[in-house]
Amino acid sequence: MSIAAICRDDVIGRAHELPAFPRIVVEILATLDDPDSSLELLTGHIKHDPVITARILAMANTAASMTRRLSLVRDVFTATSLIGLGRVRETALTTRLGSFAAELGGGGARGFWRHSVAVGVCSEELAHHVNLRTPGDVALVAGLLHDIGQLWLARFRPGDYRETWDDALSHAHGIVQAEREHFGIDHAEIGAWLAEHWGLPTQIIAAIRHHHDAGNEEPELLVPLLHVAEVLSNALDLGGRKENRVTAISSTACARLGLTWDASVHGMFGRIEARSAHANLIFAG
Repeated sequence: MSIAAICRDDVIGRAHELPAFPRIVVEILATLDDPDSSLELLTGHIKHDPVITARILAMANTAASMTRRLSLVRDVFTATSLIGLGRVRETALTTRLGSFAAELGGGGARGFWRHSVAVGVCSEELAHHVNLRTPGDVALVAGLLHDIGQLWLARFRPGDYRETWDDALSHAHGIVQAEREHFGIDHAEIGAWLAEHWGLPTQIIAAIRHHHDAGNEEPELLVPLLHVAEVLSNALDLGGRKENRVTAISSTACARLGLTWDASVHGMFGRIEARSAHANLIFAG
């Protein structure tokens, strides 16, 4: 039984009611090919953001203590030299998107964000493992935002969306099928519409749109990568959600990525579990 169909105009028309999407995310993604611009951009933003600054300095001083450095790290430039530009970018991206998700989803965003962080970490590690040309930060952002359409539904159609989840759980079919039956659309398409509205790169938009449909002919390899990352996250139970279900992994997606399940993946699994636990300890608490 259909509740009420949702169209693109419905989603974008209510975008002004959402918290402002963090522009630093779009700006970081635009400067990934230029480390100097990326560092200048980051330091310019970070010095006005006490939360990101505190996290980066804490990470840097932990790293410094392991090298027996006696003086405390007190500035972002020194911190970057110790922990690397990549980790500084990751911290900025995850912190800002985490705050955005919390504003968007309210009290119900914690479980959502734990899952999103886990999929983001899986996406980034998987991109490195298969030597994907897409930068790890792009894969990270795609993972962090892959289910953002669910927060839109939970915010603007809370009762209907809870009913949709109950339907999916009681009838043992997927949430995507339940959403399409109830709303005429699923959260992946809603998320893609939002990503377009926010000006995110086309590869991230495609990955969000198709992460439940990895067998399609979309040429962007971030699509099968995000699909595999979410299945792995659920299989490893990294998000700890009660709605968590392990779905079948697409052999087509694995083949497109050149991914084989041999002994080389064991190290990746360990890094994913360790990084996900650490990131959630910091960002989802």
